[in-house]
Amino acid sequence: MAMFETMTPVQAAALWSGLLLLLMLVLSVRVALNRKKHKVLLGDGAASQITLPGRVFGNAAEYVPVGVGALALLAMLAMPAMAVHAVGGVLLAGRLIHAVGLSDKKPTFGRVLGMALTYLALFTAGGMLVVHAFV
Repeated sequence: MAMFETMTPVQAAALWSGLLLLLMLVLSVRVALNRKKHKVLLGDGAASQITLPGRVFGNAAEYVPVGVGALALLAMLAMPAMAVHAVGGVLLAGRLIHAVGLSDKKPTFGRVLGMALTYLALFTAGGMLVVHAFV
């Protein structure tokens, strides 16, 4: 914990952005490996074994770039590093929990919790940015 307390806001944003990008890479490799295994060049080839990993990656691709952008702006505005850590940590937790909990069978607790944490992180970052625009 002491390591987090000594980081600058930019270092905190770099840490969480880097971890989120690595998560995106892992999710992308899962799709690529499934495509290779099922000999599908583009899309999912109507193979259900590719559809779900593709959606997991796609969902992350919808939220992670916005989160990374928010982290960068928070850091550029010199928000407290612990605030950047909070947003980044909650966002990463949300994306990880969502990726593990996503199922094509039914809404799972992990899927719902992951989205709730993602929304919480983005709402918090958005609120901080709007407030800072007027302060």
